Amino acid sequence: MMDRKPILRVTAKIFMPFILLFGLYVQIHGDFGPGGGFQAGVIFASSFILYALIYSLHDAKLVLSSVALEIMAAIGVLLFAGTGVVSFFYGENFLNYNALAHDPIHGQHYGILIIELGVGLTVFSAMTLIFYTFAGRGR
Repeated sequence: MMDRKPILRVTAKIFMPFILLFGLYVQIHGDFGPGGGFQAGVIFASSFILYALIYSLHDAKLVLSSVALEIMAAIGVLLFAGTGVVSFFYGENFLNYNALAHDPIHGQHYGILIIELGVGLTVFSAMTLIFYTFAGRGR
């Protein structure tokens, strides 16, 4: 099995760190410009999908199992909803981040970073789980 597709395997090993780094850039830069959690989640998922396509679904599940992805998806939703609940308990509207810091500007910044992280984690997990489900249907 290892003798198959050596050019694709080497190319994937070279490109995967750059794909993940670009996903991290899109995640962090989403606060200041185009991009954010959804786009970064899809980019991260594409890296794991590439890994599964080149190596195998079994090897991809050894790296990141379905159970771990389900837990990550739940954590992402909790980050999103939890940020809204925290702002609600501080006397603001749901998902109004002004109360998250001493200064409303800082609160907005922290809030959007946490929200985008939750969205990115949820989208990454969901996209990868969808791929795992469809790729494993014929087995």
